[in-house]
Amino acid sequence: MLMFGGSVIFLILVLFIVFILTSCIRIVPQAQALVVERLGAYLGTYGVGIHFMVPFIDRVAKKVNLKEQVEDFPPQPVITKDNVTMQIDTVVFFYITDPKSYAYGVERPILAIENLTATTLRNIIGELELDETLTSRETINAKMQESLDIATDPWGIKVTRVELKNIEPPAAIQEAMEKQMKAERERREAILRAEGEKKSMILVAEGNKESAVLNAEAEKEAAILRAEAEKEKKIKEAEGQAEAIRAVQQATADGIRYIKEAGADQAVLQLKSLEAFQAAADGKANKIIIPSDIQGIAGLVKSISEIAAKEDTKSVSYTHLTLPTNSLV
Repeated sequence: MLMFGGSVIFLILVLFIVFILTSCIRIVPQAQALVVERLGAYLGTYGVGIHFMVPFIDRVAKKVNLKEQVEDFPPQPVITKDNVTMQIDTVVFFYITDPKSYAYGVERPILAIENLTATTLRNIIGELELDETLTSRETINAKMQESLDIATDPWGIKVTRVELKNIEPPAAIQEAMEKQMKAERERREAILRAEGEKKSMILVAEGNKESAVLNAEAEKEAAILRAEAEKEKKIKEAEGQAEAIRAVQQATADGIRYIKEAGADQAVLQLKSLEAFQAAADGKANKIIIPSDIQGIAGLVKSISEIAAKEDTKSVSYTHLTLPTNSLV
């Protein structure tokens, strides 16, 4: 019985020693830190790794998360410069740079950041009008991030970014804004429609202009072609007439040359003139030109008739006959 009781006491003692040893050994994971106190005073900050603590003397005052954290704060009522009340909620991104300052700097640091965010937002929005508030998100975010970062630096907190999540104006303002946006959209639609019609009319006018220009150019080219054709026609006709006149003159010249080559004298020429006069008098000619020496020609014909009657031959010698030189027409 005494042996059983001694075994139990020994087992309890072993378990107590194991508990004490395990409580003295602390393993700190990545992105975390431990703020350790000894007898109520700050001892140090344990980073990543294994650490040993003195039992019943050292204790962990605060376990700090070193990752970047996000806090979504509820909507806060703010008043703009033109006295419009709206609800704005914010999102703050931050991480802890100094675990000691975070543990001892301020009580409930997250609540402190929330209240600081609300007051900073009211100060910034109070300097802006409603339209500027709705269109200046980036400016508001930058100003808030800068102000919060400076204010939270003594607490060991680094504010990296601040975002305005929602901006909710009053219902009446929101309805008026919707009407304004609708009117603006209708105005833009009317402008776009008018510009479209204007461009359409311009294109139609340009098309008509180009069509008229093309028609005029076509008519011009047609007139030029007709004029050139008429010109070519007249040139061809003139060349034909000139060729005909040249052929007639050439034939006349050839006839005269042949007559000269045949040895015809003035009497023969007088007879040819008489034949031409006879042909002109047969009624086909409109005008008859009578030679001035018609009596000489008649005497010539009578002499020839007497000679033919005496010799009773049809051959007549014209070698010694003398005729006037101006008997040809």
